[in-house]
Amino acid sequence: MAWTPWDWMERRAEQQPDWPDPLALETATKELSTFPPLVYPNEIAALKDALAQVSKGKAFVLQAGDCAESFHDHSAASVRRRLKVILQMAVVLTYSSGVPVVKVGRIAGQYAKPRSSPMEKYKGVDLPSFRGHIIHDDAFDPEARRPDPTRLLEAYNISASTLNLLRSLTRGGFADLSQVHNWNQEFVATSSEGERYDTIASEITRALKFMAACGIDLADEAALGQVDFWTSHEALLLHYESALTHKVANTELYYDLSAHMIWIGERTRQVDSAHVRYASGVSNPVGCKVSPKISIDELLELCAILDPKKQPGRLTLISRMGRSQIEESLPDLVEAVRNEGYPVIWSCDPMHGNTFVSDTGYKTRKFEDVLEEIRLFFEVHKSIGTWAGGVHIELTGDDVTECLGGSEEVLLTELDSNYNTICDPRLNARQSLDLAYRVAELLIG
Repeated sequence: MAWTPWDWMERRAEQQPDWPDPLALETATKELSTFPPLVYPNEIAALKDALAQVSKGKAFVLQAGDCAESFHDHSAASVRRRLKVILQMAVVLTYSSGVPVVKVGRIAGQYAKPRSSPMEKYKGVDLPSFRGHIIHDDAFDPEARRPDPTRLLEAYNISASTLNLLRSLTRGGFADLSQVHNWNQEFVATSSEGERYDTIASEITRALKFMAACGIDLADEAALGQVDFWTSHEALLLHYESALTHKVANTELYYDLSAHMIWIGERTRQVDSAHVRYASGVSNPVGCKVSPKISIDELLELCAILDPKKQPGRLTLISRMGRSQIEESLPDLVEAVRNEGYPVIWSCDPMHGNTFVSDTGYKTRKFEDVLEEIRLFFEVHKSIGTWAGGVHIELTGDDVTECLGGSEEVLLTELDSNYNTICDPRLNARQSLDLAYRVAELLIG
């Protein structure tokens, strides 16, 4: 059956809001479909080529950013801080391991979140669970939680401004390797992680001076003055994705032009789901979350639907097992996919399987649990002879106290001092940099 951007509507779509006004939703999606692309097919093709190198074991993918982007925090300073910490992590990974790093942000579109329960309770009051600012507001108020389709248009506009800034920063002087010291934020620079990063930055600066002294014109070396940075988000809100999906002239190829890469979450990856049907027809690189709940047969069927031509760079399987289950659950899945010849990228999401609610009532994660799941992920691939291709991290460039532990340890009693997430807990900038050093060691070993 020929695929179209809207034929997912013939299937059951989980995790969609209960829109109170269908006509308003139709009006908003029709208007959205007339807007210019946020990204372009040639950019998407370039990312697919880069990910193909990851699938061949020649590069590593760092996918990182906010759990859920906020309509209230999209300033230039906020975007710059998030980009800084991702660039720092990429420098640490590349310099320490010698492996090229493909940089993909959870940014400029990560506005919708799946929820385990449709309702949440606060002080004895039940209201619809917060599903992201693209749908409604996070204030605990009946009117604030009413789904509003005009927010789809607002999400587009904020994504467009974010992308404009990202392009300016990554193609201009901000991303130049000569600026590597300036990516170290003040509150990070005074920590042990920041001091270690500053040592690497100094060594890079000396290397650049040496190259210049040897007569190499660094201004002509584009790779030193700019970086390739791509955007991604969970393709959860299907009306938004479909409205921004277009067919390239004189081809049979459709692209979701809301982001360079999209992924399907754990709660929406059923083989007969609307989300899998939608993702099967777009030419973007696609990710799919994989938990211990999935069977080998189900995973192979997903591979057949999402990557029937077995194209390198097309499909990323993002394991989210939890440190206590990864050793038991992951090996058989990796071997089955390898034996069927699918050239997938295996990436590790060490965040979602290690989330718990603290005694103080805050949803949190332990930094050591996150690191241990990544270590076990590498061990599994090493034992099988496959490539541990990437990590998928929820982080922020801010000095938050949402995840426990780290070299500059966040204690249980400190969670409430700067707990700012609107959904899940994120690593702060120091913890993110610490994680990059640990992952670099695993890549070397």
